[in-house]
Amino acid sequence: MDDVDPSGDGTAGGRTAPLDDGPPLERIESVFAVYETRREDDQLVYYGDPLVAPEPLMRELWPIFREGGYDLELTRRHGEYALVAEPTSIGIDGVPWTNVFLLLATVGSTLFAGSMWYHIDPFSDPLAMVDAWPFMVAILSVLGIHEMGHYVLSRYHGVDASLPYFIPVPTLIGTMGAVIKMKGRMPDRKALFDIGVAGPLAGLIATVVVTVVGLHLPPVTAPESVVADPNAIRIDLGYPPLLEWLAAVFDRPLYRDDPATSVNPVVIGGWVGMFVTFLNLIPVGQLDGGHILRAMAGRLQETIAALVPGALFGLAAYLYYVGDHSGNTVFVWVFWGIFTAVLASVGPASPIRDERLDPGRFLLGVVTFGLGALCFMPVPVAVVQ
Repeated sequence: MDDVDPSGDGTAGGRTAPLDDGPPLERIESVFAVYETRREDDQLVYYGDPLVAPEPLMRELWPIFREGGYDLELTRRHGEYALVAEPTSIGIDGVPWTNVFLLLATVGSTLFAGSMWYHIDPFSDPLAMVDAWPFMVAILSVLGIHEMGHYVLSRYHGVDASLPYFIPVPTLIGTMGAVIKMKGRMPDRKALFDIGVAGPLAGLIATVVVTVVGLHLPPVTAPESVVADPNAIRIDLGYPPLLEWLAAVFDRPLYRDDPATSVNPVVIGGWVGMFVTFLNLIPVGQLDGGHILRAMAGRLQETIAALVPGALFGLAAYLYYVGDHSGNTVFVWVFWGIFTAVLASVGPASPIRDERLDPGRFLLGVVTFGLGALCFMPVPVAVVQ
């Protein structure tokens, strides 16, 4: 007669007992010698000793647990090795109230920021901020479609991902962007590549549409009182090659030489989309560019990523000492130099199956980085007093 496990902790009469929801122990013990099993809340935990290195162990066991609806992690608990299997949850469970709240807050913050570009005083007439809705729609479109590109491909590859979280911040554009959260490991390089590349490409398509619409909308003229004010601050945006090209194709002016006239604020939404695309394609860590290059180049990505912070610091130094730009102008690249150094130290996502990427995806990656280069501008923002 088999021993009975009265405690429910996964041990039976001093022997290791299989967990009902988990795979048979003989499928595990070829690479991981199990000496205790436990159920901890909704997790299945197997304590034991690895018989192979972590990477081949995960390549062997991750698909087995994935078939049963679990995501697997090899970790250490209480000084012991443990396989922790947590149920996967693909999709949305209930109303995502946090996402909804942040979206509504970002609608408000981008309307407030947009009022500046339309020369609306939100303090004297708060309701007038509603007139900045085209700017708000442009910003949320390019950011939201970028993140939804990641979300859709995450669902396609069975990777758990949240809906976008927008970040409302009182900046020049009213937000610090949007992010999605992903749980679990990437199954292979194809999934890593597809999820990484989907955001920039989807966002760039939205960006081009928004920019073309904005170029065909009437420019905004500053009131005479603002133009004549000696204390007024002028914000000059650098235009990337892609925006310059779109303006030339459609024969639309960018009003560089007229301090009283500027492009329609919807074009600023397109500018944001291009800047976000370039930043996300920087090939380090958990940025989209890091995912894409890791899928394309394997572990060589980490060597390339280590060079990126130095390049950004070098760009900042060149602008400051040679280009004679102010500290406010070069701060962007100093910040991103520090940020990418942190991301590079953490490293990229590592797929379970690390086979070489197919030529079609590799070529698409090269094209994507080329499009990102068209979104680069050495001086994104200059504050002129």
